[in-house]
Amino acid sequence: MTDPVSSIRNLGPAVEDACKRAGIHSAEDLRELGAEEAYRRLIQTGTRPHFIGFYALVMGLQGRPWNDCQGKEKDALRAVFDRLKAEEKEKGRSEIEAALNEIGVIPRNQTKA
Repeated sequence: MTDPVSSIRNLGPAVEDACKRAGIHSAEDLRELGAEEAYRRLIQTGTRPHFIGFYALVMGLQGRPWNDCQGKEKDALRAVFDRLKAEEKEKGRSEIEAALNEIGVIPRNQTKA
């Protein structure tokens, strides 16, 4: 028998449902994917990106309380989160729009959500 996603510290039924939509059906699946790939899949399947949700997932996979993340560790996780979020925003954009955004020609408030 496999353990449910909600058996991982910090993760409850809402995260478990989101994981199911992303094709992650057990705690073992989640551990195998790791936090970064799992969160990428969650975003791709409709989960709205939220930094606290991301680092709670990371902390949970490490068996730590969700609020145990601080300082440089939190800054590093923020960089990963921002990259994951940006990757999803770039989808559906034309190559020229993505290139213009990359060099700063398209102001951030005009980019597609």
